[in-house]
Amino acid sequence: MLNIADTLHRWCSVARPFALATIVDVAGSAPLPVGTSVAVDGDGNAVGSISGGCVEGAVYELCRQVLREAGGPQRARFGYSDDDAFAVGLTCGGELDVLVQYIDPAIPAHDHLTAALAEVAEGRPAAVAQLVEGPEPLLGVTLSVFGNDHASFGGMADGPVDRAVAEQARALLRTGRGGRATVGGDAAGCPDRLTALVHVHAPRPRMLIFGAVDFAAALSQAGRFLGYRVTVCDARPVFATTARFPHADEVVVDWPHRYLRDTAVDERTVVCVLTHDAKFDIPLLSLALDLPVGYVGAMGSRRTHTERLRLLRESGLSEEQLTRLDSPIGLDLGARTPQETAVSITAGIVARANSATGLPLSRITGPIHRPARARSVGRLLPGGGGGAPGGGPGSEQAKALFGR
Repeated sequence: MLNIADTLHRWCSVARPFALATIVDVAGSAPLPVGTSVAVDGDGNAVGSISGGCVEGAVYELCRQVLREAGGPQRARFGYSDDDAFAVGLTCGGELDVLVQYIDPAIPAHDHLTAALAEVAEGRPAAVAQLVEGPEPLLGVTLSVFGNDHASFGGMADGPVDRAVAEQARALLRTGRGGRATVGGDAAGCPDRLTALVHVHAPRPRMLIFGAVDFAAALSQAGRFLGYRVTVCDARPVFATTARFPHADEVVVDWPHRYLRDTAVDERTVVCVLTHDAKFDIPLLSLALDLPVGYVGAMGSRRTHTERLRLLRESGLSEEQLTRLDSPIGLDLGARTPQETAVSITAGIVARANSATGLPLSRITGPIHRPARARSVGRLLPGGGGGAPGGGPGSEQAKALFGR
């Protein structure tokens, strides 16, 4: 739902009811990922897209129906039709499972959602957990987690199951990626297995570019286009200027290893070393490969790479640490210009982040759109593994735990 957070925030700020349709599961090839939403207000205004056009009309009408009835949520599944590829369905061959629910911002239970959308609109971190699998009366119930780790339970109660969902939402917020949080399924706590879809808005991940060279200028532009907060760092003040790097969020004059030592990084941080000068590279890479960053790449010829590995081994790095180094940096695109090289580097970063091959799609088999790679955080099951439908003997206990 956070793909349309700005509009939802405006609607919530004036207490305008709306119907929210969210992709909660995907099978096969689908154009947009789980968590993408479209919303429709009482005047028929629509925002967002969930299929790139294939099923928008049918979802729109379902949203209008939910708005008129102002009742409980509805689920619908849209898939490819062999009989009529242009009927309501996905001509790409995949299937979408969509949850449509009624949201009235004037209801106190939705105050936390309004607050979370406000945080997102201001660019601050927040996560919203939306129950998508479990007892039917609980479908669509939400809780929010904020950057200060505070949780607001809204329609949920502050019980053990709710706190477990909140904790998993916090973990996902720290990684900067949404996913599924699954709890319950045990007799001692909650017999029903409940699954929440966690929508995450996190600060932009960092791209640290070391070396104020022409390739860095092109890479800073590409990195910003991809949504990174870009820093260019070089020890030479004559080269490290904002005039040379207008697309960087900041330009720093400092020794690279000293700056990296003192700046904040996390598992989403990308480190690109473009200096290919040993006096800068070796102390910088020795530190970078020992930090919990998501990607470390270094530019240079194969001869430079071989020598660099020798010096890094001499500096005490293990073979396991060296396997984290992407060098020579980038994919084999035949790139020569700084702009082509920036495409090569960023393509390699995207492929690494998604555990993809980097091969042409025409040379691989299987779905084009794949679920995001699994991330082991508690019992999270991102991209699949939802809870079983509710209604069993534990449903009443689940309702009590969620305050409904």
